[in-house]
Amino acid sequence: MRMRFNRSSQLVLVSVFSLLAAGLVTACGTLTADFVYVTSAKAAGSNNYGEVDVFEVNSESGKMRQIPTSPFPSGGRNPVAEAVSSDFTTLYVVNQDDNSIVQFTIGSDGKLYPQNTLNTPGVFPLSVATTSSFLFVADTYEPLPTCSTAAPCSGSVAVFPILTSAQAGALTPAEPADSLGPPVANSAVSGNYWPLMLPSKPTDVMTPTSVTTAAAGAYLYVTAFDATAGGGYVFAFAVNSDGTLTTVNGSPFQAGTHPSALVADPSGNYAYVTDFGANQVLSFAVSSGALSLVSSTATGSQPAAIVVDSTGKYAYVANSQDSNISAYSISNGAFSALGNYTTGEEPVAIGLDPSLNQYLYTANFLGNNVSGFQSNPGDGSLLLSQGSPSGANANPTAVAAIPHGSQKK
Repeated sequence: MRMRFNRSSQLVLVSVFSLLAAGLVTACGTLTADFVYVTSAKAAGSNNYGEVDVFEVNSESGKMRQIPTSPFPSGGRNPVAEAVSSDFTTLYVVNQDDNSIVQFTIGSDGKLYPQNTLNTPGVFPLSVATTSSFLFVADTYEPLPTCSTAAPCSGSVAVFPILTSAQAGALTPAEPADSLGPPVANSAVSGNYWPLMLPSKPTDVMTPTSVTTAAAGAYLYVTAFDATAGGGYVFAFAVNSDGTLTTVNGSPFQAGTHPSALVADPSGNYAYVTDFGANQVLSFAVSSGALSLVSSTATGSQPAAIVVDSTGKYAYVANSQDSNISAYSISNGAFSALGNYTTGEEPVAIGLDPSLNQYLYTANFLGNNVSGFQSNPGDGSLLLSQGSPSGANANPTAVAAIPHGSQKK
């Protein structure tokens, strides 16, 4: 169960980033609002080699249709997370069993073109997030030769610079823009990663579950649970201009029993954490990156992912065991329940469309499909989209979206 949770819980951070970068973009001469990218852990007969399904979304009905030539190979085994670049021209896919990040250029028709593959510093990457300058990845185990599932150690987070065309060309002339440079060095450990550990209990095994950014990339948050003694935490870092990380005063912050995902609201004043173990969502006030608990609200069983709409008024939580979405209104960081909406079986990732801020998607791990909903901006309620759910390959794990027409021609 722990490995499935690790695989699923980080997935939300990719969709949250797409939401925060939302803009009102409509396809020229078409009814396509967005392209949605759904990673699947397994392709039929592939021995865990994954694929990426690509859907175009109708701007009037929300209906999802696979584009021609979809799905595309993920470039590795067991893809578990994905993120898009800030200019929506690049997709990064994390393949857990290969410890790799694969960079794809996104064509104007939504198609994917593989460009580069890099290895993560640690073992079993599980979550990824981006800003305009950096890509952040959380690894289940830090890069020590003794770490394994048989002898687990704490996880870590690494930072990769996202290079401009000129910077990439200085490394290799053929490299495109949005290529990743070598991971940033951490002089404190003489390595290229930042370990996750409790200062009071340095030998406890801290298992990360998700990574996300906030305040336009000024802060980085990693949710984790103590696999040795129990208890959940959020590790908070300030992101320096060179990509190095500085621990926020007071970090790590206690966060329930088994946090699965974190999202910051658009104002930057609050952050919300789903607690997979206690079936709740925790609201935190944010001050200079530090977190202080405001309230807790019940969710469904085993909440795995969360998004907040671009207005900050509504939040949606994917409950993996109940196979539904819980909708909430938000006021001063406090949640009020609006209702539950049925998805496919075991939703593990959730996201809102970045074009219209109107359509909601969940990747349903056991349902082998993607559910689509239309949100009501007046009251936050959801209506199942036409043709939902849409089929995907075996065990979809992550969802990300870009506005149609935003890619480089």
